[in-house]
Amino acid sequence: MKDLIKYKKYLGTVHFSAEDEVFYGKIEGVDDLVSFEGKTVEELKQAFIEAVEDYEELCVQTGKSGEKSYKGSFNVRIAPELHRQAARISMELGISLNQLIEKAIREMVSNAH
Repeated sequence: MKDLIKYKKYLGTVHFSAEDEVFYGKIEGVDDLVSFEGKTVEELKQAFIEAVEDYEELCVQTGKSGEKSYKGSFNVRIAPELHRQAARISMELGISLNQLIEKAIREMVSNAH
């Protein structure tokens, strides 16, 4: 697991600044920049919760969904040999490479939760 904290449906990245002696982070998966910080882990967690609550309230007031919008398409860079193997498997299964990749991602996401 990476340096993440969770509250409700939100994930926050966590970092430490040795220079400022503070933990800091931002809410991921939203279209806005929402940051938080704390001197201790407990302060950081509380600041994250407050940032989420404030963000949800702002979304209600402005009519925003609160979640980042995704197009459903993205570029993937993989090793050429893996690309060749995936293309071959998709041909053998009679599906497109996109369908194969979507199936692999769907299985990974399903198994992660």
